[in-house]
Amino acid sequence: MSSPLRVPVTAPPASPGPPAPPAPTAAPAVLLAPPAAERRSRILELHGDRLVDDYHWLRNRDNPAVRAYLEAENAYAEAVLAPTKPLQEQLYQEMLSRIKQTDLSVPYREGEFWYYTRTEEGKQYPIHCRKRGMLNAGEEVLLDLNLLAEGRSYLAVGVLGISPDGRLLAYSLDVTGSREYTLWVKDLETQALVAGPLEHAGSMAWAADNRTFFYTVEDDARRQYRVYRHRLGGRSELTYEEADQRFRVAVAASRSRRFVLLEVASHTSSEVRVLAATEPDAAWRLVAPRAPEREYDLDHHGDRFFIRVNDTGRNFRVVTAPVDSPGPEHWVEVLPHRDTVMVEGIDCFAGHWVAWEREAGLPKIRVAALDTGAVRYVGFAEPAYEAYPATNRQWDTTALRYGYESLVTPTSVFEYDVATGGSTLLKQREVLGGYQPAQYRSERLHAAAEDGTPIPISLVCRRDLPAGPRALLLEGYGAYGIPFPVTFSSNRLSLLDRGVVIALAHVRGGGELGRPWHDQGRMARKETSFRDFIAVARFLIGSGRTAPDRLGIEGGSAGGLLMGAVLNRAPELFRAAVLQVPFVDVINTMLDPSLPLTVGEYEEWGNPAIPEEYRVLRAYCPYTNLARQAYPAMLVRTSFHDSQVMYWEPVKYVAKLRTLKTDSNPLLLTVNFGAGHVGASGRYDRLREVAVDYAFMLDQLGLRA
Repeated sequence: MSSPLRVPVTAPPASPGPPAPPAPTAAPAVLLAPPAAERRSRILELHGDRLVDDYHWLRNRDNPAVRAYLEAENAYAEAVLAPTKPLQEQLYQEMLSRIKQTDLSVPYREGEFWYYTRTEEGKQYPIHCRKRGMLNAGEEVLLDLNLLAEGRSYLAVGVLGISPDGRLLAYSLDVTGSREYTLWVKDLETQALVAGPLEHAGSMAWAADNRTFFYTVEDDARRQYRVYRHRLGGRSELTYEEADQRFRVAVAASRSRRFVLLEVASHTSSEVRVLAATEPDAAWRLVAPRAPEREYDLDHHGDRFFIRVNDTGRNFRVVTAPVDSPGPEHWVEVLPHRDTVMVEGIDCFAGHWVAWEREAGLPKIRVAALDTGAVRYVGFAEPAYEAYPATNRQWDTTALRYGYESLVTPTSVFEYDVATGGSTLLKQREVLGGYQPAQYRSERLHAAAEDGTPIPISLVCRRDLPAGPRALLLEGYGAYGIPFPVTFSSNRLSLLDRGVVIALAHVRGGGELGRPWHDQGRMARKETSFRDFIAVARFLIGSGRTAPDRLGIEGGSAGGLLMGAVLNRAPELFRAAVLQVPFVDVINTMLDPSLPLTVGEYEEWGNPAIPEEYRVLRAYCPYTNLARQAYPAMLVRTSFHDSQVMYWEPVKYVAKLRTLKTDSNPLLLTVNFGAGHVGASGRYDRLREVAVDYAFMLDQLGLRA
């Protein structure tokens, strides 16, 4: 999921609107011979089935033949895409021209410092900085990621944690893309590293003494399972280990900084332990023991914990409990469960608390005064949008910062005045080149699923787009209860301005309509996600917005599973597909408990060792169900160091599909040898990848010109 260039910033040409595209013609047969992976059959007998995997051997990343095959796939994709090179460069230049390359984030206050990040033209990564006391004070650079990335093809930051006194910076880095982070602590006064390297680290939290911190460590399956206490100048001491492989651990500080929280969670159950930040040597204290299908998390205020819990309904309620006796028998409800409103999170401040909610698929922000109990909601006017917490590090404040964006409104940071109920825009991401939101239209539509359930669709296009079937890119995800974000992308303008309509399908399995929406698209009901997506596609075709020869689809990770399953079921509906790091070899992956995520995700997909759960997976696993039929043009992306969807899943999928597809449409595989699950880490490198994806899709939809 290309070195940086200094390029001219040019405005797009004035136009009364994108011209109607010519109807795409069938792509000519690819004259180049695609690579053919050797077949080495591995046979597995399972629940009376005989599963033959001809490409299991491609899992061996140290085998020179595997590397040679992957490089051959890259060379083939490069050759097939060669005619789109001019379009790729044009798209890259367009996207780059819209970005304010030298820019500054909204500064936020923590302690006596203002913190912010900034970017510089020509540099791939942000620079983390702060100023003491006032914004016009001298700048102190905390971490320049460009310097740390020198000589590397990949760099990502995991945690950034400032000690309470502001002197120490804890940070973790991944330098391969495998999400394997190493933790360091730097003294910001002396610039000396005073702790680290602490390898395989995850989350971390400071105690109040400015010398002690807690951090988590992963096991061989990349599961965060241990919590260590580390005092500067000393050794790390194990304080907690989670034996149940379904559960992962994380540490965090309460917003008040009075408590360190140890969160233990699976996909369906959780528990929290706490200790006073002033007593880092104390033992963890359990708030409420884990129980099947009960999840909770908490924040702190005064003598109470505020607890978000789903014990009376799937969409969560909020209760309070005394700090000294926080068990369920002492819970007092302050916000009841509501069937149509999902409570996604809570935050406490000195004088108010906030519930981050979602209703009818759209975010809501509920702000409640702690003295009077008065409640206000932050209002939003657009038909589809995202609103979410911004950085709020001050405890005693009457301001709440939140982020807001939509398919037509650039990413914005607002400050809400709790006393007056008014919001002030602090910064909106600048889109260079004369972007005018009024030229675009955002809509919220609904398609009827097979069972009659309305499936939300977020759609954006140019207002001056002529009526009739148009080129359309349909995206989806539908897993883990995660809502598909309705966010802004200046990159998308390169599609919209060429007449492409963009639609997001909010299928079941995601979290758009709360936990029940997730429940209806997971485990034994996973097929619902695929039927919903096909129903959305048929609706968009049937309503005259697009046609099968003008409809492209895209999804990544679990969204790539969605794409793979849909393409097996209804390939005739689509002209082209882009699959980003797709989770397509579901059965084989879920049969291997040594892989990252597998055991924990039995609660999302099922365990194929159990016959009835195997039968569900067997019915939709994209790799297993590839068939001898025509498929659309396809571009499949993977990364060699991906630790979430291992590289061999998409590689095997493409190798097998080549032997079955009956069409002459392109089937391309690209392997990024220097990245992980999210693709290139540098912002310019990432734009190059997007340019390739867009060029492929535009070419297939007949919009290369």
